Amino acid sequence: MLQSKLKISRDLILAEIDPRIYGSFIEHMGRAVYTGIYQPNHSAANESGFRQDVMELVKELKIPLIRYPGGNFLSGYNWEDGIGPVSDRPKRLDLAWRSLETNEVGIHEFYEWSQEVGAEIDMAVNLGTRGIDAARNLVEYCNSDSDTYWSQLRVKNGHKEPFNIKTWCLGNEMDGPWQIGHKTAEEYGRLANEAGKAMKLVDDSIELVLCGSSSGQMPTFGDWELTVLDHAYDTVDYISLHQYYGNQDDNLASYLARSLDMDEFINGVVAMCDAIKAKRHSKKEINLSFDEWNIWYHSNEHDQTVKPWQVAPPILEDHYNFEDALLLGCLMITLLKHADRVKIACLAQLVNVIAPIMTDPEGEAWRQTIFYPFMQMSNYGRGNVLTPLVESDTYATADFEAVPFLETISVVNENELVIFAVNRGEEPLDFHVDLGDFVVKGIREFSQMSGFDIKAVNDARNEIVHPSENIEYEWNDTKLDVKLAPLSWNMIRCEL
Repeated sequence: MLQSKLKISRDLILAEIDPRIYGSFIEHMGRAVYTGIYQPNHSAANESGFRQDVMELVKELKIPLIRYPGGNFLSGYNWEDGIGPVSDRPKRLDLAWRSLETNEVGIHEFYEWSQEVGAEIDMAVNLGTRGIDAARNLVEYCNSDSDTYWSQLRVKNGHKEPFNIKTWCLGNEMDGPWQIGHKTAEEYGRLANEAGKAMKLVDDSIELVLCGSSSGQMPTFGDWELTVLDHAYDTVDYISLHQYYGNQDDNLASYLARSLDMDEFINGVVAMCDAIKAKRHSKKEINLSFDEWNIWYHSNEHDQTVKPWQVAPPILEDHYNFEDALLLGCLMITLLKHADRVKIACLAQLVNVIAPIMTDPEGEAWRQTIFYPFMQMSNYGRGNVLTPLVESDTYATADFEAVPFLETISVVNENELVIFAVNRGEEPLDFHVDLGDFVVKGIREFSQMSGFDIKAVNDARNEIVHPSENIEYEWNDTKLDVKLAPLSWNMIRCEL
């Protein structure tokens, strides 16, 4: 049987987890907004037109922060189109996704919805077709309580109190040639710095996210980060990372190893942040916002056939299977391994578009396979994360010489020690936990997702893939011995 060990101790506390690491993302694309969160003619819609069945599922995920309104959509978006009477709002061509944007949902509507689901907004400003003026005006509109044109226009539009949005993204994927208003690193670094300075002059309490490269595979990666950080280091608080994974080659062992790529990506960006810190003799530390990450590959062929210039076309609607849930668990564990520097992360996206939640415009909302690992970590992975000291049998892939069969992380709070673990192997895995100075009174919950066909998917009629109870464990004051099922996602909640 495969073997693995984990040693934990209160001396191994890595960092307090920033709840924003469990953030998500809503972009005006596909059916994320229209027939996703918003569908006035649906039987589950509230008075504002938002689907209450979707809201309940979002609440299950306990999302603390939602990046909005894009994404590629952002770089051609005029935020003023989404304020004022809905009947007066213009319809626009969305060039990013070749769709028709009705602007029925704008800042006010999204703010009210986010309050209903218990999330803050990570607002993004257009640095593609627009710039400093539009960005500072948006901050003033959202956050100022002064007697000025923009703040009073917000009051006139129905919201007397400021929105007090604290986290702001300076554009989106500006090194991507597909981006409207694509820029060189020099152009973007200068613009982001000047826009950020103006935004903080309006409200010095906000935090700013600088655009990193669009992925670790971009030819610009590295040089881009070093250049834009050199320009904007003193102004910004975070730099962004984006990365998506897929199993295009249908190689399960290699697919489940992709979290090691995420680990290398994060380490590289941290090194570049610290290099600029050293170069500038700065005492300020730039942290990371992994504000787009997920699995994305199932829908690619379908999207080539979608006709342009529709309202809410069905695009990027990946239907996730069981192997996707396993990888997503590995990716989330990787984010927590870097909780000392990754403070924000946004699962992209939240509803319908590469999302844990799907909706039927004529029926109900339902949970995809990836819903469950995310939900369990968001609900129970709060507190302090422990540096994992792990021994595990390994296997090799074309990209990695030693992939551990065990992927694991532990989180401790006032009364619980929670262990999350993935068995990447197709055999059972003996998992031995040295509890160190933790005194475990009992096991509150041991749930697993295992035993499913790796290609099994959920749908509106049957959520086949979901967690179940596991009783394969023994524990005493010093150790916990667990048998992890083959190809399994696991959560063990220990009462302290």
